[in-house]
Amino acid sequence: MTLLPRSLFGRLVVVLLAGLAAGQVVSALILFHERGQLLYQASGIQSAGRFAEIVRLIESSPAAERARLVSVLDTPSLRVGLRDAPLPDSAFGGAETDAATLFGATLKRQLGGQRDVRVRVLAGDEGDWPVTGPGRQWGMHGGPGMGRMHEPGALSPGRVTFLAEIALSNGQWLTFQHRLHEDVFAGTARVLIVLGLLLLTVVALSLIAVRWVTRPLSTLARAADELGRDLRREPLPETGPEESRRAARAFNAMQAQIARYIEDRTRVLTAVSHDLKTPLTRLKLRAELVDDEALRESIVRDLDEMLAMTRGALDFLRGLDSREPAAAMDVTALLETLKADAEDTGRRVELDAGAVAPFRGRPLALKRCLGNLLDNALKFGGQARISTHDSPAALVIEIADDGPGIPDDELDRVFEPYYRLEGSRSRDTGGSGLGLSIARTIARAHGGDVALRNAAAGGLVARVTLPRGGAG
Repeated sequence: MTLLPRSLFGRLVVVLLAGLAAGQVVSALILFHERGQLLYQASGIQSAGRFAEIVRLIESSPAAERARLVSVLDTPSLRVGLRDAPLPDSAFGGAETDAATLFGATLKRQLGGQRDVRVRVLAGDEGDWPVTGPGRQWGMHGGPGMGRMHEPGALSPGRVTFLAEIALSNGQWLTFQHRLHEDVFAGTARVLIVLGLLLLTVVALSLIAVRWVTRPLSTLARAADELGRDLRREPLPETGPEESRRAARAFNAMQAQIARYIEDRTRVLTAVSHDLKTPLTRLKLRAELVDDEALRESIVRDLDEMLAMTRGALDFLRGLDSREPAAAMDVTALLETLKADAEDTGRRVELDAGAVAPFRGRPLALKRCLGNLLDNALKFGGQARISTHDSPAALVIEIADDGPGIPDDELDRVFEPYYRLEGSRSRDTGGSGLGLSIARTIARAHGGDVALRNAAAGGLVARVTLPRGGAG
């Protein structure tokens, strides 16, 4: 059992959606990674520039003014401290990240010359950082566990802090903490919305493209299904892409070739069957001149059988002819006509026809189809019952008899031309073995079918199913 849809359209949609979703996820990860790196680079360059400017300002100021200047420069977003000794190594401990390496290189480049510089990049709300003022110590979170290391390119880094300690020329150390608000790295939701809208747009266009590609196949499938019912259906329009036009041309050529073949075969067989009637009739007349009564009766019986077969062949070939135009017909009136014709010959027919909407079909062909089935029921059951079941989807007509029925393994074989059962349904009862074949051929020409089943109480039931709109 496969989870893939059965239709080509569904399978193409599944493949495209899976590919688009996977591609979109990979693209989003790459985009956010690159975006995070660019934001870190831009923010690191900005912070490094500010730190370098402050270092140059402090070193250009008198020693007595440096502490006051540091207190002025110390703000909530940029904390500045002046120390006489470097911070403990634990303040910058832990594994060095790519962001810290990039920030340190940028800061050294901004400072120029040789200076002792230590940096760290942290993310999150870590609380207190280096407290401002000369000689003050780190806050309570100033150990190696303060903050968490952060790699650039994360989807939502939140608050980011650049830490730095820079040695001055007089031996003092400037400490910096530049805390960037999370708004700097905001916009993840907006980017996801944009990517989602882009994905929806691509999916919609893909569905239109897939439908556009598979529509000619659906049209071709419908045409092939209709071809079995009507060889003279309208040819397919030879439009669309080159592949579609070529397929339509090939299908139209096949349809025309099959129609010509059927017409030629039907014309030849009709002519042969019709022409056989004349010599057979002459032979029958001449057989009457035979003096031997037993021989004469045997010859006449064989000739009658041959004439019956010839008439059956002509009826069968007429059943294949679909040139009769379709029209709306009163099925109830047709069944009442068949019932009256049967009763005129002394046979009993019960009709239970409910409300049946007009059916569009070929009236003469359907009369032949139902008439053959009714004759079959009367021949082997003595009487028949006709019932109808109508719905918007299909019209169902059942003809039941009280005969001996048919073995289950023979229920489908009896529709083969000239196939006869042994026993009660044999040649001795008359007929050419074409009645059921003609009935099924006509029903299938209307898009329906004829099926047989043995009734539980005995007898045979012939069920004719005629879809609404089956005949054109």
